[in-house]
Amino acid sequence: MSRLAVIGAGSWGTGLAITLAPRFDSISLWVHDSARAAEITRVRENSLYLPGFSLPDRVQVSNDLTTVVSDSDIALFVVPSRYLRNVLTQASPFISRQTLLVSATKGIEQETLCRMSQVMAEVVGRPPMSGIAVLSGPTFAREVVAGEPTAVVIASETAKTAEQIQRAFSTSKLRLYASTDVIGVELGAALKNVISIGAGICRGLGLGSNSVAALVTRGLAEITRLALAMGGNPRTLSGLAGLGDLVLTANGDLSRNRFVGIQLGHGHTLDQILASMSMVAEGVATCRAAHELGHREGVDLPIINKMFEVLYESKDPRRAISELMDRPLTTE
Repeated sequence: MSRLAVIGAGSWGTGLAITLAPRFDSISLWVHDSARAAEITRVRENSLYLPGFSLPDRVQVSNDLTTVVSDSDIALFVVPSRYLRNVLTQASPFISRQTLLVSATKGIEQETLCRMSQVMAEVVGRPPMSGIAVLSGPTFAREVVAGEPTAVVIASETAKTAEQIQRAFSTSKLRLYASTDVIGVELGAALKNVISIGAGICRGLGLGSNSVAALVTRGLAEITRLALAMGGNPRTLSGLAGLGDLVLTANGDLSRNRFVGIQLGHGHTLDQILASMSMVAEGVATCRAAHELGHREGVDLPIINKMFEVLYESKDPRRAISELMDRPLTTE
């Protein structure tokens, strides 16, 4: 495979374009804003989202979505979940049936409660088993681009597609594990962001490691219950796309979702926090979708539901933590 299209030039999209450059003859990076595309082309650096890292010569930047996706062997979508359907709709007429589609977006569509691979299959008119995959795992873009050893999961409903992407993307510093559990990988990727907001709240309230460890562990149990109810494999949630990604996002200083939680714990409103951020914290929108998914599937999600009350019903974070502790006692 020689041509890679990366759709979305946030920190992770830019980071993947740089990291995967040695693996492809050419990479086209789509930037939504034309002025920013021109700036990145001129300085060969994404100074807003990934400053300090130069784009290799073979990475070409464009604001023309048609040009970026046309004739690509793999189209890698790294746009926020709320924009994926619209971007795909624009790109779909120019995507070849032979092009493999990969989602590196970690979220759930708000209006439909669809996972990102489901949105892809619907918009491009393919069955889920036809050349669609999802990429997830514990990754901070800056560390990946810096060459720090990183392991992630590539999942597709067919092992052949997962293994094709695995071979195409793996480097000496980026190791991909193949999986056929798309449901488990996508739910782990999306829901860990909600739990990470809770972990940030604990820190923002001045609580220690005991509290964070308890919330993360019980949060993983909630994610696993929901994934199992929706057809996922619980073993997936103990791997990179579940536990690994959750541990990173709940504890890492580069985590946007953890930052949101810390600021909530400090007493700032959600509107104030989001207005101060240049990048998207997917957990905020995902929390609403996860709350609705729990009701739809009849799955008990106490931590996610409390995060929903904090984010959308202005519940005091300290009271939310207290109410979680005062729930009826049960077995693990």
